[in-house]
Amino acid sequence: MNEHTEDQSTPSKEVPPPTDATPTGAETPQTDPTKGFAGADAPAVSPTPPRPLVDDDLDAEIAAALGGASLDQMMDDQMDSGPTVKMSNDGRRTRTGVVAALHGESAMIEFGPKSQGICPSNQFTELLGEGPVVGSTHEFVVERFDPFEGLLVVSLPGAVQKADWGTLEQGQIIEARCVGVNRGGLEMEVNNHRGFMPSGQVDTRHIPDISVYIGEKMTCKVIELKKNKKRLVLSRKAVVAVERAKQRELLMGELAEGQVRQATVTSIQPYGAFADLGGIDGLIHVSDVAHERIKNPNEVLKVGDVVDVQVLKIDTSGKEPRIGLGRKQVVANPVTEAMKAVEEGSEITGTVKKITDFGAFVEVAPGVEGLIHISQLAHERVESVQQILKKNEVIRVKVLSIDQERNRMSLSIKALTEPPKRAESSGGGGRRGRGSNEPQQAREEDPEMRKLKARFSSNDLKGGLS
Repeated sequence: MNEHTEDQSTPSKEVPPPTDATPTGAETPQTDPTKGFAGADAPAVSPTPPRPLVDDDLDAEIAAALGGASLDQMMDDQMDSGPTVKMSNDGRRTRTGVVAALHGESAMIEFGPKSQGICPSNQFTELLGEGPVVGSTHEFVVERFDPFEGLLVVSLPGAVQKADWGTLEQGQIIEARCVGVNRGGLEMEVNNHRGFMPSGQVDTRHIPDISVYIGEKMTCKVIELKKNKKRLVLSRKAVVAVERAKQRELLMGELAEGQVRQATVTSIQPYGAFADLGGIDGLIHVSDVAHERIKNPNEVLKVGDVVDVQVLKIDTSGKEPRIGLGRKQVVANPVTEAMKAVEEGSEITGTVKKITDFGAFVEVAPGVEGLIHISQLAHERVESVQQILKKNEVIRVKVLSIDQERNRMSLSIKALTEPPKRAESSGGGGRRGRGSNEPQQAREEDPEMRKLKARFSSNDLKGGLS
């Protein structure tokens, strides 16, 4: 015993550690805590206070529950066991499991003989449209491992999780509130922690003013998380993109040419307007926006308008389907309705809208125009339309004809006035004007007439006087 005591050169607290001279597993002698140093001149060191008994009891309880394995090792074993483990695009573990039982507001999931999990039942209703069905197979995202219950906490892909900073992971779908805006994007709040959403991650399409989201709660995806630096980056665009992909798949399965559907105008360009059918955008060409002639769709539409459209064309030959839509095909033609109220032969008032070499177009009602041909401007010959009419001049016209099928109307100005009478030539014995219908009186026979008859009645001459 004295040999062992002399070899110890370090102070003892409760149980001195074994030295090279003390074999492992050998009984260690007890020493006086007040005389724990080999040298008498060594400074006194206060012994480390013992840990509270409650911590020892808790550690012992956890160790007994884990059966000697570490918590990290058990979590990895539970998550990675079985051939059903996969990795999603964002690096999260996913597993295929079967609904084994229903317990309260949760569904018990069986992943294998030694691996079970639990999933909130409301996620099935929200994402699949019906509650969990025992025996059904689904793909689940592994959120975390509960060592006390020995279960995996899982969720359906796309389910919104309650934000908790301690269990927050990259790739999770959570709910966050927008609390501010800056030049780069939106300032978000998650479980009393600040986050950031870049302006390009707000939506799948450009939002002119992202400040409209201030104060709103939105479903987001965690795309970057560094807890040690308190850096949290969120994306609403990732969630919207997944939802639109699902809607697109359903829509393309039932969309057909000739259908009439509601669409929301999302963008306006000089050549047409883009409208969202619910998962996919279609183009309303400028010529199919309205029956009347327009230069830009913004004369009739604005972003956010919900309109009825007809599916004119579906082209799936490219990478992305191209859908042609028409608005004027499902709205009444104002020209047709207005023309029904106009009768041939009636006199109406109109405004000169356009002057051409062959005539003038006159608007007689909103969107309804008729043509005055140059020959219908006046009774006399007209060299140029501008000699008679000016643009925006209000005039009175007569309706000559109406073509309902072609939406055309023929108008006239000269039909409102009587044609001028031709002037007659004057003079007693002079030659009458051409086209006179008055009978000519025979000249009375006198000596001079008899001489003329005798002179020109010779048989040698052709004709003569009778």
